[in-house]
Amino acid sequence: MDLGLKGRSVLVTGASRGIGRAIAEAFAREGARLTLVARDAAALGELKQHLAGASVETMAIDLAERGATQRVAEAHPQVDILVNNAGAIPRGDITQIDDERWRAGWELKVFGYIDMTRCYYKAMQARRAGCILNVIGMGGEKLDYEYAAGSTGNAALMAFTRAVGSESLEYGVRVLGVNPGSVNTERTQRSLRFTAQAQLGDAERWRELITDRPAGRLIEPREIADVVVFLASERASAVSGTIVSVDMGYAARSYPRKAK
Repeated sequence: MDLGLKGRSVLVTGASRGIGRAIAEAFAREGARLTLVARDAAALGELKQHLAGASVETMAIDLAERGATQRVAEAHPQVDILVNNAGAIPRGDITQIDDERWRAGWELKVFGYIDMTRCYYKAMQARRAGCILNVIGMGGEKLDYEYAAGSTGNAALMAFTRAVGSESLEYGVRVLGVNPGSVNTERTQRSLRFTAQAQLGDAERWRELITDRPAGRLIEPREIADVVVFLASERASAVSGTIVSVDMGYAARSYPRKAK
């Protein structure tokens, strides 16, 4: 299926690793022109080499810094598709996440997504064309006591996405989101190893913690990226103001996994 993305300008934040890297690779396969934004200049450089043959610009910047989103928009004003992906809110219940860590996590992800959307939405609205896709997270649907800051932040981003996307097509712009489930990234494995060490006394037993997931496995980053690229394309031109879950059905479950 031709997604019609060849030559389209795509900006991806948090692009240097994990889901963001997979999204960059997927857009590159479609022939899009990429602007990849992340904090790690070396990782961005390696990714640009990996995508040799594709049109790739990189910008190393910490989007949690005041004014960073405006600097990105000034440097790269012409964007057809914006993918907000940067940010990782720390795990922990309300007694474990202190004020500084809570605010830092929200500054990058929650306010980072909102600020990037505000920077680009107005220009897209003026052109009456564009797509903003927010990669949010299952924690906003399946609320988790042990992920208090993340569940609350993701739920806020879901509401933000739906609120803006409910009217944005009146101005030719689509705003929508994707909620990944448990994805096989370095960050996920670090978190699982930490939990396995705390609960099971052995970090290498982390795979035992995912037996309640559908198919008993983690989702691969490319499985998220393929959905993101399709939704960002004109093949999904009627989709706006909605959140698509890519979690193998886990958030919809209201029961423990049955033994097989």
